[in-house]
Amino acid sequence: MKKYLLSVATLLAGLSAFAQPQLGKDKIEDVIGAMTLQEKVNLLHGFRAPMGTESKFPGAAGSTYAIERLGIPAVWMADGPHRLVISPSRSFDSSVYNTTELPSELTIASSFDTKAAYKAGELIGQEVSDYGLDVLLAPGINLLRTTLGGRNGEYYSEDPVHAGLIAAAFVNGIQSKNVGVALKHYAVNNQETNRNQNDAIVGQRALRELYLRNFEIAVKLSNPWSIMTSYNKVNGEYVCESRFFNEDVLRSEWGFDGLVMSDWNAGRNAVLSIKAGNDLLMPGQDKQRAAILAAAEDGSLPMEYIDLSVKRVLEFVLKSHTFKNFQYPNETDLKAHSALAREIGANSLVLLKNEANVLPMTGVKNVALYGTTSYDIVPAGMGFGATGHGYYCVSLVEGLRKAGYSIEKSLIMPYQMHIQAENKKNYPNGLPPFSITAPLRADEFIPAPEMLEANVKANDIAIITLGRANGEGADRKREHFYLTANESELIKTVSEAYHAAGKKVVVLLNVVSAIETASWKDSVDGIVCIFQPGCETGNAVADVLSGKVNPSGRLPQTFQVNYGDALADANFPADYVFDMSAFSRAYAIDAKTAAESAKLKAEPVLKKDIDYTNYEEGIYVGYRYFTTFGKEVSYPFGFGLSYTDFSYELLSSAIEADKTTVTVKVTNTGKVAGKDVVEAYIKAPVVKRGLDKPARELKAFAKTELLQPGQSEVITLTWDSAWNASYNEKKAAWQMDKGVYNILICKDAQSEPVLTASHKIK
Repeated sequence: MKKYLLSVATLLAGLSAFAQPQLGKDKIEDVIGAMTLQEKVNLLHGFRAPMGTESKFPGAAGSTYAIERLGIPAVWMADGPHRLVISPSRSFDSSVYNTTELPSELTIASSFDTKAAYKAGELIGQEVSDYGLDVLLAPGINLLRTTLGGRNGEYYSEDPVHAGLIAAAFVNGIQSKNVGVALKHYAVNNQETNRNQNDAIVGQRALRELYLRNFEIAVKLSNPWSIMTSYNKVNGEYVCESRFFNEDVLRSEWGFDGLVMSDWNAGRNAVLSIKAGNDLLMPGQDKQRAAILAAAEDGSLPMEYIDLSVKRVLEFVLKSHTFKNFQYPNETDLKAHSALAREIGANSLVLLKNEANVLPMTGVKNVALYGTTSYDIVPAGMGFGATGHGYYCVSLVEGLRKAGYSIEKSLIMPYQMHIQAENKKNYPNGLPPFSITAPLRADEFIPAPEMLEANVKANDIAIITLGRANGEGADRKREHFYLTANESELIKTVSEAYHAAGKKVVVLLNVVSAIETASWKDSVDGIVCIFQPGCETGNAVADVLSGKVNPSGRLPQTFQVNYGDALADANFPADYVFDMSAFSRAYAIDAKTAAESAKLKAEPVLKKDIDYTNYEEGIYVGYRYFTTFGKEVSYPFGFGLSYTDFSYELLSSAIEADKTTVTVKVTNTGKVAGKDVVEAYIKAPVVKRGLDKPARELKAFAKTELLQPGQSEVITLTWDSAWNASYNEKKAAWQMDKGVYNILICKDAQSEPVLTASHKIK
């Protein structure tokens, strides 16, 4: 018996010598050492399930490659940013997997409230976790360089500090649920037109102070699990193939220690991408695998590059719910999440005009709704990342009715019939799966004179809603900035009729980005920019119009008077009709379409703003230009009104070597409760032979809690003093000029400061 036991023990010991290392149990280096070259190459690419294979998460964007023998599972990723994008239905499964449609990123940014952004992140992170996925491919934080950017609704701001702080809060909220993000699109992805080949030509100062600062803040303050590189080139080099962006800046300068992945079907030169530190090529193409395998075998791609990227992928996998075998409930609290979406949406609405206190609508019972968008409201953006508007949307009619208002019935059917006719005319084969052009709204319907006359008599107030939609894959055009002839006529006709009867008119802007308001804003009594408030749009809007919620949003983008007023407008494809078929060919993976795509790329004549875009405006983007050069705007960045008033008292301020602080006491001096936003700007000195400086630059902001009349709150804003410096291109270094630095507490980017603190830097 003893001899038999000894033999078994010897056999087991021998078998253990041949046991495979397991991820999580053994050192990562040992796991990598046990991989074949093909397995390593596979791990550097996403996994495409064979056609006809049943997906674990239908509708998800993709996964990493699994190597079961080494204990390496697939990590699952889904699109965002304002909704977890998965299919609500699954084969042979009667359950429904709905997800909450949050306000768009631009809308959340208009809250100027990092606490709200954190809550939004928590909500969507909870749904990612509850449904068993690992990573949300969001948020996008590129700057709103011009008002016509096709993905402006998926981004946050024209200001990098504002975008970075909101993004960091959102990411921290998501990752508090032990799921990850892919912060995107790194970097300088400010137009959709020809985004796969476009070369953004931008100077180092603007690059550092604007287009990288937002990412730097988000990376340092939230430590995202991963970064997604953009399709475009910057200064002649694709970002996913750039060691400058992925290693020198992101990892060496900022200390990022996570994974870098490509956007879907980017990584044209797979070998260069891996050498550049772009670790994961998504969603994974056979030609990319073949290229990397061949380069590894002939030595042109040294194994240390491959092993380093494999290590980063494995570290990414180790963080995931899937690796930890998390037992997810596969259902989520949609009711609670809807309530929070409503709160965030109402908190983000921006009151632009309130003549004679037309709002809130107290003493109002009967409301007439005009504008096609009043009956076809847009809760959020569309694109590959969000091909619809969630499983429900509270309409404006429903929201106002629930708030106790009576909606004019005679207008409802004519508007519905008009919208149906417009959709049939524009899309005879049905609505597109995603928007490929803007505004994608029905043309405006103007009621007949006799109907309008009856409406005026029967109602207390008129509400006109103007709408614009956006979508991934195409930019807006110059014409979409302006009102159509019918929209202008609608405002004129309704305003004159109601004003003649001594009644008021309010306009709602259900837009994805700034539109023209200067020519018509004096014709109406109230304007509320609602942007895209999510699934609870009707309720959120009704909360503000009724006074249940006091508006406290601020504009994250300048509303210019005319298109062309901003310097960047001169270098943007504002009148270019983008060829969707060519765009589709950019995703080619078969030989024939790849060759066609190569032909497009090889065209000898490069087109301005299509093949390349000159960022000639430098650092003077958005309010930095308008404020510095005294250019008139319709509404400035950071602007927003309230139903109450506030006063301010400067308690302290300091500019130290490592940090700058300012403490302000905010008091509600009005008659109703409300929240206020404190915006802190720096006015840096302009010295002889020094760098030119914007008139002011946002450095910090915060929103108060709900303050009752007479109640005060002390707000302390703190930021890294390095943010006060400018980038000297000649010296390739940050420069803090000596002189007087003024900390300005402002209501917006253009009006006179309400408080000023001066500090001399010697």
